[in-house]
Formats: sequence, structure tokens, C-alpha cells
Amino acid sequence: MLVAGIMKTDVVTISPLATVREALMLMKKHGVKSLVVDKRHAGDAHGLVAYRDIAEAVVADDGDIDLLNVYDIAQKPALQISQHLETRYLARLMIQYSANRVLVIDNNELQGLVSLTDVVDSLIDMALREQDH
Repeated sequence: MLVAGIMKTDVVTISPLATVREALMLMKKHGVKSLVVDKRHAGDAHGLVAYRDIAEAVVADDGDIDLLNVYDIAQKPALQISQHLETRYLARLMIQYSANRVLVIDNNELQGLVSLTDVVDSLIDMALREQDH
């Protein structure tokens, strides 16, 4: 199975100049645990900001959610893969880099996001289909 078959295409993006408070509010509004950080220009890379990044910056390091910008805490460049990659290689990559989420980028354009949960869910679906046959 290819990444294209399991990735989420309805990702929520945020400006790198937004505050951490704005990121938290956007996460709450959309019910997500991570946001894709927009590129600042065509040659730039997308980033990723997740609950873990916020917890580390705000709780562990006593950061201020109104003074910190998303670009201060985001993972950038975020780990990226093509939607044409087989999911088994994605799983290996995620394990190797201890990544919970990976951006799906083709031709330097955002296509979607895939999480470790998406990978495991696809494995469960495959196991169930095989059991039924």
C-alpha cells in the first residue's frame, strides 16, 4: 500500500508568525494535535508544530504563549516523504527517526500528513481483510 492511500489531505496549516496561543486555539477549533507550518516563500520548507513541541517550549522551558511564535518552536524542516512511497518504508523511517507525524510533500508542495496511527490503522485494516478471506 502506498502513503497516498492512508494520508490525511485535510491538514490544518498555520503561519510561522502566529503566536503559540493562536496555534493552541486553532488546534482546539479543529480537534487536531498538530499543525503544518506554512512556507514563508517558494524555496522554504514546511514545518510541523505538535502538542509535544508546545509542551516542551511552554511547560518545560517556561515560555510565554503570547510571546513565542510558531517558528520559534516548530520542527522545521519537518520530516517529509512522497505519497508514492510504500507504507512499510514509511513505517521504517518513522521508527528510525522516532517521528509520530510526517508531511507528505511532492514537487515541494504539501499533499497531506500521515501519522503513526494512520500506519497502524492501515495494518489493522489489512489484517482484518486477510482474516475475512
